[in-house]
Amino acid sequence: MFTLQSQLPSVYSTSPSTRAHSRTTDVSLSLPKPHFGRALRCSTIATGNRAGRLRSIRCQSALDPNLKATLDKVVTSQKIVLFMKGTKDFPQCGFSNTVVSILKSLNAPFETINILENEALRQGLKEYSCWPTFPQLYIDGEFFGGCDITVEAYKSGELQELLERTICS
Repeated sequence: MFTLQSQLPSVYSTSPSTRAHSRTTDVSLSLPKPHFGRALRCSTIATGNRAGRLRSIRCQSALDPNLKATLDKVVTSQKIVLFMKGTKDFPQCGFSNTVVSILKSLNAPFETINILENEALRQGLKEYSCWPTFPQLYIDGEFFGGCDITVEAYKSGELQELLERTICS
């Protein structure tokens, strides 16, 4: 079962009252065993005007179709989904904590999925997103990025704008 470096002082301060409002969604996932050693080909397509950053990453891989279908459902089940190490109430790595802190500082309603609870999920997500590290942030069903991209977008104001549009849609 899963529970769906610059200094940024404002995002690191979370009060107990903020934590009290956090909610966690349990999502039961049936995941196949990971298949290691498969070829992974990535092609990048730059779209939109995100200051030269990649907006879309297409990854052709041998990802198990059942896992892909499950991940498709999970990332579209909520407007903001964060695959991370730990939970929003107990992040288990600094990068995950940074992204959680940013989302909380923006009062964004988001769900988290702890990738430490299942190795098949952890490995499958790397292929699904064509992104090798965690956390992985999905907004409106699309992969947004990891910690560095989230921090950069937060600093520029782009993340706030995107989240406002997403939440209001």
